[in-house]
Amino acid sequence: MEFVLGQRATVSKTITAADVDTFAGLSGDFNPLHVDAAFAARTRFGERIAHGMLTAGLISAVLGMQLPGPGGIYLSQTLRFLKPVRIGEAITAAAEVTAYDPQRRRLTLHTTCTNQRGEMVLDGEAVLLVEPPGG
Repeated sequence: MEFVLGQRATVSKTITAADVDTFAGLSGDFNPLHVDAAFAARTRFGERIAHGMLTAGLISAVLGMQLPGPGGIYLSQTLRFLKPVRIGEAITAAAEVTAYDPQRRRLTLHTTCTNQRGEMVLDGEAVLLVEPPGG
């Protein structure tokens, strides 16, 4: 597959309480900010929020399923968490090609997550190893 600068793909998902609880069980991160409504109500957020890495996982869905898609291998990912993600928010993860080195088979993408209000909640960059065209 060939890649061009500006090529873009997205995945959207509404974050549910079940998603947060399942992620806590899978990751072992039971921080009460994520799983205890009474505790979270006393924090600056006033309610439970999703794990940052749950939100970042949506980027993995874009990269693994769409751009570059099946067969791409994650080499690195930077993340900046900009805003909390609240239960019930619709999050759109996006990846946009910023560089492609076909000789090294390296694809660099600007990665973001935004909420339903268009506010960026996560910003980063991913580098992936991709298969050569026809390979």
